[in-house]
Amino acid sequence: MREVPDYWRIADDVIADVRSEKLKPGAKLPSIADLRETYGVSHGTVQMAYARLEALRVIRRQQGKGVFVNDPALWMREP
Repeated sequence: MREVPDYWRIADDVIADVRSEKLKPGAKLPSIADLRETYGVSHGTVQMAYARLEALRVIRRQQGKGVFVNDPALWMREP
């Protein structure tokens, strides 16, 4: 069994937090530095996690303001 890459795990954790409503639409996500420290990974790893989440439309970035959770209706499908 292959190990899940760190960036994938971080992105999955954010998705799980949105699904469980721990993170609400419009909530600001932690900074890259904060997530780096929390997960013990590199800056690039967190950037890749955010890029994955952005591609999935889970988050949106606002230059100079931060990273925010999108409305789940834009991306979440019923299981």
